[in-house]
Amino acid sequence: MTSRPIRILLAEDQSMVREALAALLGLEPDIEVRVQVARGDEVLAAARAHDVNVALLDIEMPGMTGIEAAAALHAELPALRIVILTTFGRPGYLRGAMEAGASAFLVKDAPAAQLAAAVRKVLQGERVIDPTLAAAALAEGANPLTDREREVLREAENGATNAELAARLHLSQGTVRNYLSTAIQELAARNRAEAASTARAKGWL
Repeated sequence: MTSRPIRILLAEDQSMVREALAALLGLEPDIEVRVQVARGDEVLAAARAHDVNVALLDIEMPGMTGIEAAAALHAELPALRIVILTTFGRPGYLRGAMEAGASAFLVKDAPAAQLAAAVRKVLQGERVIDPTLAAAALAEGANPLTDREREVLREAENGATNAELAARLHLSQGTVRNYLSTAIQELAARNRAEAASTARAKGWL
């Protein structure tokens, strides 16, 4: 009796990349890409519906990021193994992915054989992290921003005024100013735009 193949959910918003990954993984005799989605907010329902045991998630997706989708999967389907595969080798993303329950974090230019090997290893309970990213994350240190500071900075990225931020986040304008001021100081930035840019580049937003 042959063992069941590893059943993959593949979440990637760029169709050409998604189809290429599916084709490469499909060449492996013990791996089956069972379902593909293009949005982060479709991941949990797809995982429930298709009896998968590994989710391969991009980070930057519409609807929900791969890290947010990983957290939702980990909370509701804790036996499911999660592999984050991204173009963006940012230390903050690595930390966020691990905190969300991911078992592996690889960049997209990794060889296909390395990806297949990572899928097999996470099913055996191992963690697989790109060594360059692991070293960068250790050197970078932890995200200095609180959840609220990150939320305010994310909203401020689009140029919203303090009054608009206060209305959206149900805060007073004084509180918004305090969060922005603290974030700017934590990131050694000159203004809110530079603070948001720095935090985004490090994967902290």
